[in-house]
Amino acid sequence: MPLSEHEQRVLQELEQTLYADDPAFANRVKSETVYKHAGRYCVWSALAFIGGLVMLMIWLSSFLPLSFAGFVIMLGAAAIFERNARRMGRAGWHEISSAMRVKGTSEALGDAVRRLKERFGQH
Repeated sequence: MPLSEHEQRVLQELEQTLYADDPAFANRVKSETVYKHAGRYCVWSALAFIGGLVMLMIWLSSFLPLSFAGFVIMLGAAAIFERNARRMGRAGWHEISSAMRVKGTSEALGDAVRRLKERFGQH
């Protein structure tokens, strides 16, 4: 159902106010997609899985409770990865993989490092 003329005008006013008040947030919201958000969680959960695996391997023979904690971390990370992979679907994987081909892996990682430096105030 299309929006009425009044609703479109109100929506434009809200958008203009958002850009005037917080342009950085408005640009982030404009560029963020469900696929990027879920993809980011997939990456973090994969790293957590690897961390849990390392924890499991290191502590397996000497301290069983920490080894079990590593297994629980792996299990949780796998569940989070699976949920976000389902959320992305085939279209999301295609969008992310095509963006990586166009941008290149090193440029994508460079963007991530740049954003981390900006977030933590290191230039």
